[in-house]
Amino acid sequence: MHASKENLSWLEFDLLKPYPKLAHGVFSRKGGVSEGRFASLNASMSVGDSSDKIKENRGRIAQALGIEHLVVPHATHGAAVSRVTGENWQKTHQADALFTTEKNLGLLVTHADCQTGFFYDPVHQAIAIAHSGWRGSVQNIYENVAKALKEQIGSNPADLLVCISPSLGPDHAEFIHYQQELPEEFWRFQVKPQYFDFWEISKMQLTGCGVRPENIEIAGICTYCEADDYFSHRREKNAGRNGSVIALKF
Repeated sequence: MHASKENLSWLEFDLLKPYPKLAHGVFSRKGGVSEGRFASLNASMSVGDSSDKIKENRGRIAQALGIEHLVVPHATHGAAVSRVTGENWQKTHQADALFTTEKNLGLLVTHADCQTGFFYDPVHQAIAIAHSGWRGSVQNIYENVAKALKEQIGSNPADLLVCISPSLGPDHAEFIHYQQELPEEFWRFQVKPQYFDFWEISKMQLTGCGVRPENIEIAGICTYCEADDYFSHRREKNAGRNGSVIALKF
């Protein structure tokens, strides 16, 4: 379902909505102050936009969700997972996934075509967020998140709720060098020659590490197709980045 506040709009997941202690959203590109190809709610510092405008955009995102602070990892298109604590939340986390049990710290990742995976453990009150492009899928970053939650928090994968953001859909996920780039276990997810369904790949990886199928929600929205709402690197090149956030509230 979609939510909005002032000029901002964002997507919320049905799986996560019943939990009042949780704030989350995949923000559209609308309602910010950035201009040109970054118009207007660009959330990324790494694409050439003004840092002042990005800070304003991020501030609007945090305010819309009613949280004080955002923690943004320095993503590397890898599969590293970092725990955010009350002591280290202000440092730079070199990782593509973050998890925490701290309250009022929003975990934010930026993306344009890549997936964002939202994780929530309602038993241990733990959250995680993961940036997963095709390289993250190859390295199975979602399994790494589930393992980190299990090892450091005690999470049972069967209890996890996992939601996948709008991202590049099967009709536009072309990989002409897939035989070199993608493992053979992905090849059966070709929907037509050289095009792949990464939504189903993610579902396969999540269920493979113990997440129950009924606890997985995939937005099923293609960022390439939805130009009014989402940035897309494949469509625009040098595009801005959407922001996705999850937080535990007081």
